[in-house]
Amino acid sequence: MVISSKENETIKEIRKLKEKKYRTEKYIIEGIKMIEEAISEKQDIELIVVKEGFEFKEHQNEKGTRKNEYLNFKIVTVTENVFNILTDVETPQGILAVVKKKENMAIDNNADYIVALEGIQDPGNLGTIIRTLDSANIKQIIVSKNTVDSYSPKVVRSTMGSIFRVNVIETDNLTETLNKLKEDKFEIIVTSLDTDNSIYDINYAKKIVVIGNEANGVSKQIQEIADKKVKIPMLGKTESLNASVATGIMIYEYVRQNYVN
Repeated sequence: MVISSKENETIKEIRKLKEKKYRTEKYIIEGIKMIEEAISEKQDIELIVVKEGFEFKEHQNEKGTRKNEYLNFKIVTVTENVFNILTDVETPQGILAVVKKKENMAIDNNADYIVALEGIQDPGNLGTIIRTLDSANIKQIIVSKNTVDSYSPKVVRSTMGSIFRVNVIETDNLTETLNKLKEDKFEIIVTSLDTDNSIYDINYAKKIVVIGNEANGVSKQIQEIADKKVKIPMLGKTESLNASVATGIMIYEYVRQNYVN
């Protein structure tokens, strides 16, 4: 059966997931690579939607996903017109899936290094940060409520599958969350131009690095509870870096200190 009506109940429920307020329990991923990543990482896939005429190729890719593995999931076929109202991509591959979020995620207090984001607004920045954390084998990130939705299609797409391996923990009150973590012997590090301390001057064991909004940086409230302020040395005339670039530099300083001989 091919669904041809946008008023179909299943289609209406999927369309809702394009809005943040409906993404409380599940979200959309799109493209063959993302879906194969989700299968490989054993994500809870509710259903897969394919455009009429889409063919599952009989092959084994680098993730080991074969055509018959897709048959373990509910597959819905829709017309091109219906698929086009579901997709968020200009040139879609013709396949997307609805994935359930992980349940009962809590902050791992035994971690050695945590990144917290305050008010990051650019989906590409957030997606890149999640991907960079994954590359450093850091398994969690804390995001403030006013940070862009981690499960928006643009963020999910830019993580390139890392969203399945990094736990995203949203907090309603970042200041309160950070203060509780200080009780667990974490130190809070913020980036600031108002300091002479370099990011290379401190040891990153048991640290939480807070990255602020692209335009305004870390809020005064968070800066007041910080244990240390640091800045990335700038050798040229540029005064600031893209938020995801700055985060990547700080993540890999932690990696250098702990894993590079």
